[in-house]
Amino acid sequence: MENIVFNTVSPIRHAGFAPLVNADTRVLVLGSFPGAASLAAQQYYAHPRNQFWPLLAALWPQDPQPAAQDYAGRCDWLLARGLGLWDVYGACERRGSLDSAIRHGEINDFSALVQRCPHLTGFAHNGGESARHAIAVQRACSRGSGAESSLSSHRLPSTSPAHAAKPLTVKCAEWRVVMAVHGLL
Repeated sequence: MENIVFNTVSPIRHAGFAPLVNADTRVLVLGSFPGAASLAAQQYYAHPRNQFWPLLAALWPQDPQPAAQDYAGRCDWLLARGLGLWDVYGACERRGSLDSAIRHGEINDFSALVQRCPHLTGFAHNGGESARHAIAVQRACSRGSGAESSLSSHRLPSTSPAHAAKPLTVKCAEWRVVMAVHGLL
């Protein structure tokens, strides 16, 4: 009789990143949770095949973003355009990078974030897992009214390498519409 060994290793509990925002942030791009490459590099959208940074470069070609190795410069470049970054989950258990592997996710404190971003007008959900929490995020941002927030919410195609079926040009067109609605183009 053959012995069967089961993998009993639990997924690892990960902590996410602090929000990348300032008082001038008007649109907050919300991912689900940083992937393995981003966690290892301690940088948003660090996977070399993630289309996030190339997509933004295509949106603002008149003002080139800093090189990939200048992450701090890229962050400043992003903030100067009124765009911020964060994730829906502040912590979760996950093996690998797929959203489908996220377990026991803890939603970030969006009500506190709104206080730091008085010019915030909307959320751009980078993919389906983030967008799945759009109503909860808006309720958390209600600024004490008890109702849903007046901040708009947009589901955008994911920039993840796991969602490469849609061409970058099509993704850019959809992202461009949202940025234009909020006056960022």
